[in-house]
Amino acid sequence: MSVEVANLSPASETHGKWERLPSQETIDRTIAGLKSRGINAEFVPNRQEALELVARLIPAGAELMTASSRTLDEIGFLALLKSGKHQWTSLNDVVYGEKDPVKRAELRRRSINVDYFLGSVHAITETGETIVASASGSQIPSYAFTSKNVIWVAGAQKIVSSLEEGLRRVREYSLNLEIARMKSLGYPGSMIAKILIVEREPAMLGRKVSMILVNEKLGF
Repeated sequence: MSVEVANLSPASETHGKWERLPSQETIDRTIAGLKSRGINAEFVPNRQEALELVARLIPAGAELMTASSRTLDEIGFLALLKSGKHQWTSLNDVVYGEKDPVKRAELRRRSINVDYFLGSVHAITETGETIVASASGSQIPSYAFTSKNVIWVAGAQKIVSSLEEGLRRVREYSLNLEIARMKSLGYPGSMIAKILIVEREPAMLGRKVSMILVNEKLGF
């Protein structure tokens, strides 16, 4: 995400446009659009049901990794991983338990082949395209190709009318909030370094990509 394009403060009234939950008709249209592009899509009313659905989608004994995700944190999935009260093998423990930044980066590179990779997206069009912006690009290989199973969880406020609107959401809204979050942690800010646009998931790849849309404002 690029600091140079950030010209709105997180408190800007403009942000209200990107935070409104859509109508059920819009949600239904988006679910249909995602399915038409080879992405399994389900709608749940709240974060608790989102967490329960995510847990059901991952079989016992599966190896998993998560992207950095405010949404996964808000639904309680990251807390579940940290608690150890689950039946999966979490590579998060291995990667983020490594204190040496060089070794941690290498572990993150190796983790892209994990069977189950979880995270979120920054925008979803009503016709089913998804947009992911990243400062490092570390989640993009798993999202695009390497992981056999990808699970995205997203608040329904991320639904937009078009790709153009989705890119505006990333630059005018998501970026600014991420800059503010990083500064609150003592970092200089954030940037858009890479953007992934998923048009469809080809059946020939033999992967399963799932989107869980939640009827709550979650994430950036």
